[in-house]
Amino acid sequence: MISIKTNDEIECLRIAGEITGSTHNYLKPYIKPGITTKELDKLAEEYILSRGATPSFKGYDGFPATICASINNEVVHGIPSNRTLKEGDIISLDIGACYKGYHGDSAWTYPVGEIDDKKKYLLEHTEKSLFKGLDAIHDGCHVGDIGYAVEKYAREHNLGVVRELVGHGVGTDVHEEPDVPNYGARHTGPVLKEGMVIAVEPMLNLGTRKVYMLEDGWTIITADDKPSAHFEHTVLVTKDGYEILTRR
Repeated sequence: MISIKTNDEIECLRIAGEITGSTHNYLKPYIKPGITTKELDKLAEEYILSRGATPSFKGYDGFPATICASINNEVVHGIPSNRTLKEGDIISLDIGACYKGYHGDSAWTYPVGEIDDKKKYLLEHTEKSLFKGLDAIHDGCHVGDIGYAVEKYAREHNLGVVRELVGHGVGTDVHEEPDVPNYGARHTGPVLKEGMVIAVEPMLNLGTRKVYMLEDGWTIITADDKPSAHFEHTVLVTKDGYEILTRR
């Protein structure tokens, strides 16, 4: 069942979302050639704890780190390590913060130094696809309206839409009902109501939409090794639209 949040719950979700967005802002200046993803993970954990929250992902289903750090052809769930960022990489940081039992969840893909035009194109249009999806949200819309908007924009820009991974509801669990795919048909799927909270998160690839999991049991990569980008906001459904809770 998709829960409608109370005013008190929404306030906690706003704070969790603000901490999540602020963690992205805090990490952004450190995303440079030479830093390791493990160092970014440590910085994120220290910042989230300093804000009176806890990392949502650490220990979630056994995930070993605070953030997911996915580089180039890695779509999602990259495990932070001693891998060093290099000039021309792109890196997706997926961050969750839990405040008084409520979660914020947001991913963003960043350039490392100067990147090539194909990667710039991927980042620009994956981010725009997120807002196309968000613009479909209002009280009474269907989940399929969101996926339709994301997929339509992605196809217009010749980007592969990952279908195996989806957005989701957010609340006292970082992943709640409903699933929010990045594809679909208008006027299909669950109806969203004012007071519901969901994460919309397009994952688009420069090449094929097909992906597979590495032996670590977490990292998802593109089947053709071409780059992938991931942009995500947690939002509150309002009467006339939406409110971004993880605003940057």
